[in-house]
Amino acid sequence: MARRLILPTRILGLAIAASAVVVPSAHAERIDNKVAVFSALDKVTATIKTLTVPLNETREFGALKVTPRVCYSRPPTEQPKTTSFVEVQEVQLDGQEKKIFSGWMFAESPGLNAVEHPVFDVWLTGCEEPKNPVAATAPAEGVADGVTDPNLGEAPVDDLPRRRVRR
Repeated sequence: MARRLILPTRILGLAIAASAVVVPSAHAERIDNKVAVFSALDKVTATIKTLTVPLNETREFGALKVTPRVCYSRPPTEQPKTTSFVEVQEVQLDGQEKKIFSGWMFAESPGLNAVEHPVFDVWLTGCEEPKNPVAATAPAEGVADGVTDPNLGEAPVDDLPRRRVRR
């Protein structure tokens, strides 16, 4: 016969309470940018072009019109996460425009939500020109996250000579 494990209700209650504890995660500030940067591929000519597009403006690449609405990034001290809400329209042979993409693009996962077209591909590569330049500045040069070697005074640890190790 199989034995049943019976826990006193007090221990069971503590186990349930411990599993319900929510640990707050560090939330990085997002940076609003004025310009979205895309790469575009013409599959017929094998040409790759960089499109630098200000928000709410439209740039053409072949028969496509690319219009970014927002572009968010994170400070340089955080893990990269660059996103943009984009609308892409195709100009058809009769001159009419057809919306072929409207959604979020992620620079760190270009294959996730890239525009795939029989002739053209478009994907987000980054954002430029932060609206709030103070939030986007990197830490002071020469100090690696405020870590210094106390034996060397204020010299940063990153400035120490390094050895090459063969693997």
